[in-house]
Amino acid sequence: MLELLHDLSDWVVGFADSDWAVLVLALASFSESIFFPVPPDPLLIGVGILQPENALWLAAVVTLASVAGAVVGHYLGKRFGRPLLYRIAPDDRVLAVEKLFQRYGAWAILVAAFTPLPYKVFAILAGILDMDRRRFVVASLIGRGARFFLLGGLIFVYGDSIEGFTDRNFTQLTIALGVGSVVVVGLGALYAYRRRARNAAS
Repeated sequence: MLELLHDLSDWVVGFADSDWAVLVLALASFSESIFFPVPPDPLLIGVGILQPENALWLAAVVTLASVAGAVVGHYLGKRFGRPLLYRIAPDDRVLAVEKLFQRYGAWAILVAAFTPLPYKVFAILAGILDMDRRRFVVASLIGRGARFFLLGGLIFVYGDSIEGFTDRNFTQLTIALGVGSVVVVGLGALYAYRRRARNAAS
């Protein structure tokens, strides 16, 4: 399975120097938020390296296409419910995501949009649990935008050395991403706790 995903990722990145690169990037970003197993980051890096002056614009394309796909996932979740979700993710992962979602709501969407967590599962579950679509879109735009504009900014600054930079600093980047996710979730939990306390006091 991992070998298949690696081959699929290589196939997607192979479009980086084609005339269809931006269109494929948008389609990959859109479909990854619904069902496609390969994230758009490798293709964004590939296209961005060839067009570093357009890296931030490419990040905007990826962000908007990804959130648009997530809105479709939200609709599908609301329309078709759990049977759809269980077809694209293992039962234990669905249950774990549901617990996070029920506890943190929009903060869970924001974190999933920024980190390697299964964003598509969160998007579909948001529809199943009837999360307000406007809140969902705002949280998704913040999370996806932070992720892809960070990557686009690194490409814009470092150019083709970004591949070497990520390889050399993979452990540090992973730790930083994990710590950042914990901080975001912690702040979200603190905000929710204080809000409940204020409501209880009033």
